Amino acid sequence: MDKSLVSAYRALNEAQGAIARADSLDDALRDGLKAMLQNCGAEYGVIWYADKSNKNRLHPYFWVCPTDLTSRSHLPGEGAVGRVFRTQKTERYLSFSPTDDPQTVEDFAGVNVVSMLCVPFSDDRDSLGCIQFINRDGGGSLSEEEADVCEMMVMLAGLAMGENEYLQSQWSPGKVIVSVRGVTREFHNGDVVPRALKGVNLDVYEGEFLVLLGESGCGKSTLLNILGGMDHPTSGTFECFGEELSNADQKTLTEYRRDNVGFIFQSYNLMPNLNARQNLELIASLVPKPMSADEALEIVNLGDRKENYPSQMSGGQQQRVSIARALMKRPRIIMADEPTAALDYTTSIEVLEVMEKIIGEGTTMIMVTHNEEICRMADRVVRMRGGRVHEVSVNRRKAHASELVW
Repeated sequence: MDKSLVSAYRALNEAQGAIARADSLDDALRDGLKAMLQNCGAEYGVIWYADKSNKNRLHPYFWVCPTDLTSRSHLPGEGAVGRVFRTQKTERYLSFSPTDDPQTVEDFAGVNVVSMLCVPFSDDRDSLGCIQFINRDGGGSLSEEEADVCEMMVMLAGLAMGENEYLQSQWSPGKVIVSVRGVTREFHNGDVVPRALKGVNLDVYEGEFLVLLGESGCGKSTLLNILGGMDHPTSGTFECFGEELSNADQKTLTEYRRDNVGFIFQSYNLMPNLNARQNLELIASLVPKPMSADEALEIVNLGDRKENYPSQMSGGQQQRVSIARALMKRPRIIMADEPTAALDYTTSIEVLEVMEKIIGEGTTMIMVTHNEEICRMADRVVRMRGGRVHEVSVNRRKAHASELVW
């Protein structure tokens, strides 16, 4: 048998197997697209799904590409994505020109689109949306054979869905409050100039819980430091609440942190010679219109431990004090860097339940973590790789902290 046919059959089998093994439609779509990209030769991919409750408007559900597509959407008939959904006919632009589909160029701002394939996606009952493939992995255009494999994968993916529920509910992001475009960060060390960030594009929405995920060294903590005003990007733009902060001086960044941002770290950083209330009151003396220490401690369920010193509290209680400390300034955003990494499972859940309550009251939270299970609580999960945004998924059904297991 021809080697290309063997490779194609193997690719199709792996994609279908990934979908069949999934426990839910959400997992099936995410795992299916990853398997498709790993086996079809495409560099980037997007699942667009139809919101049945809103005129079948197509929203990005999961994507592997360095562009933040969260705010993008298409009505049926609008752009290649909308046309393919309406006509149920694949569109191929294996030698893509910007005039072929301006909407694709707009969607993938910052990506040099040289090849594009858009395939309708249906299960055995109805049309779900479409799957879009961009460029050949490693550069260049997709071949006709690779495009054929992509189409067959999408068709088999639909067949493998079975009697799954529809993707009907749609997370509705608030307004953009933080935006980074083309952000890089270099650290000079003699003649060596390692790049922690290599062109990050990301928006943060008011009231969302955003998780930054990735292996050590992928750049997630560096990005968090920039978003929190603790570091400058080497290049690119960084805008918060309408103010450009890319080249802000230390005074401006200090005011930004003081007025807008609360921090929670893996280490609790409490003053050992101060009790819980005094640790919070220390922060209150530095910010305008602080929350009362007693109120903050009640929010984290430590109203009865306000007189205790850090040495008299468990690790989870100390972390909840650090959360209360972050709340003292009534922050618009909370930056959390591995807040449960030093805690056992039971204590981690207690801390996450407190954070869940804070997010539910409208506070935006950005969390760096290695823990994949915590991602189930998030509105969006951004997986970083090699200093760039690699993939993004939107949770349509967020888990409660009490449901997490690891």
